[in-house]
Order: sequence, then C-alpha cells, then structure tokens
Amino acid sequence: MNLLCAQGLSGADAVDPTTCLAQLDEMAARVRSETERHLYRFQKNPAEYENSQGFFRMVMLAVVLAEDFGVRYAPGKMGTAAAARADDGFFADARYVFLHGLLQGHGNSPSPTPLPKERVAEEESALSPQSPPQLSTINLRLGTCSSLPVLQVAIGRRLGYPLKLVTTKGHLFVRWDDAHERFNIEAAGQGVNRFNDDYYRHWPLEITPAEEAAEGYLKSLTPPEELAVFLSTRGMCLREAGRLPEAAEAFAAAARFAPACRGYQVMLASLRAEGTLVPSVGSRVDRTTAKDGKQNL
Repeated sequence: MNLLCAQGLSGADAVDPTTCLAQLDEMAARVRSETERHLYRFQKNPAEYENSQGFFRMVMLAVVLAEDFGVRYAPGKMGTAAAARADDGFFADARYVFLHGLLQGHGNSPSPTPLPKERVAEEESALSPQSPPQLSTINLRLGTCSSLPVLQVAIGRRLGYPLKLVTTKGHLFVRWDDAHERFNIEAAGQGVNRFNDDYYRHWPLEITPAEEAAEGYLKSLTPPEELAVFLSTRGMCLREAGRLPEAAEAFAAAARFAPACRGYQVMLASLRAEGTLVPSVGSRVDRTTAKDGKQNL
C-alpha cells in the first residue's frame, strides 16, 4: 500500500513494486540469518538488551539495515519538528518519505555519511594510488521518520514480529506489541532506543491530552489507519508540488480510512481555504482498500 500511495509523485517516476517487494524479502532473509547467528549474544548476556529478546531482535534488524544495506536517515532532512513549515521541502521528493526510496535507492549521489566497512573496502580497492580522495557514489538508501519505521515494520512482519506503526505529533515510530511485552522502538535516528509513551508526549513536540485523543496519537494503528498515514503523506507531497485538487483527494481518502483523526479534517479545511475543490469525505476518491493483512504496507 505504501508503494501504491507513492505512484505519480515527484521522485517516484520509476517505482517498480515487484523489485521493491523482492528487495524487502532479501532484507528480511538477511536480518533473519544475522539475528540467528548472533542470538548467542542475547543468551549470554540478556541484561545488555534489557532482558528482552524482542528488543535484541529489533536492535539486530536496525544494525543489519544500516551496516549491510546502507540504510540511514537523510542528513539533509534532519531538523526539529518545531521548525517545520508547509513549504520547507520535506515532502518535495517522494523518495525520502516513501518506502521505495529505501529499497531502490537514490541513484549515484554523493554520500555525506560513513559507509559500511565492506563497501568502503570495495571502493578503496577500486581506486588507484594516485586517485584523489572522493565521496562515495554508491546507490544510497536514505529516508526519514516517514519511511524508516515503515521499512522496519515491513521487514519485521515478514519475520513474524508483532510490530505496529504509531503516531505522535510530527513523528512516526515503531511498537513491539504482543501478549508478552509492549515497547516502543526509536531507530530512525542515531542508534536504537526504547522509550515509553510519555516520552512521545513531549518529543518531538508537546501534545496535550485533548490532542492525543483527537488525533489518535500513541495508539497502535490498524491497517486502515496505516493506509490513512500513507495517504496523508501522499497528500503532503502533492500539496508541496502545488497539485492541490489531488492533495485534497488524498486527504479525503485518509479521512475516510481514519475518521477519528482530526488532523485529516483540518488539512481538508486548509485546502478549502486555499480555494481547492475538495471532495466530500464519503466520496469514492480512492481506488484502494485496506485489507487486514499484517504485511499490508
């Protein structure tokens, strides 16, 4: 669903869903093999992973994505949510906010961040002794908090992990949620951390109890609500590109799938104020359905 919501956007011209799904399977297989290979570390010292095998598995997932596939947060997109503006360019390129950018990469662009040691060695060996130092031009896999948690959940669900997407104001994160334990994972920045719900009531922005209730913050999203998040991201990309009627359709669809979330209604009202012809929330503006499958991302 995430890949479908990116279609037709700037930066999503060459999205190949078949290739992307195959890449997800490859990543999941690598995470599985590396996790099992290093499971002895948890068994030897569970306290190092807060006595949680689930946390150990999420740490391994994040480490493999970073070290074996070069997945990282896009440096140019880093900033504070408090400084975010509607026209700040965050949604200008769909590759940074949708899943395909982390699966198909960003082409040959200079890398401002350290590379996995294996790739560094490969590139250094390809340079002659006389070659001057230069930035890497590997196929980058850069994302943001709009796409990195989606990647983690898509891979984790392929491994049978009980992962959910969760929203707070200006941010998306991951939750491990089953009958045995429930904890939040923050792996979209530096390292991997566990934070309780109260942390996200103050970061990246303060939220009031009224906002938490009205927006559905801090609750595990259902499949239709996940689709609503993807549609709202699509809407923001379209709005950034000046495609206001299409943005309105995306937010109307988001409101249909998550009618309890006030934010989607607010965006519709904002688009009306900008003079856009906005379809009603109940109109058939979307041609996708949210199925109840756990890998429906």
